[in-house]
Amino acid sequence: MAAADHQDRDGGRWLLSQFRRRLGWLRAVVADSGFGRKFVGWVRRACGWTVTATATAAKGFKVHPRRWAVERTFAWLVKYRRLAKDFEYRTETSEAMIYAPMVHRMPRRLQPE
Repeated sequence: MAAADHQDRDGGRWLLSQFRRRLGWLRAVVADSGFGRKFVGWVRRACGWTVTATATAAKGFKVHPRRWAVERTFAWLVKYRRLAKDFEYRTETSEAMIYAPMVHRMPRRLQPE
């Protein structure tokens, strides 16, 4: 977890540098326009991945085609009382509290009643 004064591009750079060896199968990244050219260039040089940037603000607002899936998942998660607010002290506990409702939801999605 990072403080609120950290930029997304700095956090993204740190995250990708930590996990790029584990993500050897990854070939392409979709980056929001807020990440900027330096971040996109770094990903291309350091990781060797193809980077696609979403539409810039100057061209107008465009919804990412699959964003609804992410928003829907967040909506499902906050229905579980413990995830309505972030009460956890450790990130490992927060992660476990996210896995629990997803384990609860997935069998119902795979085999509807």
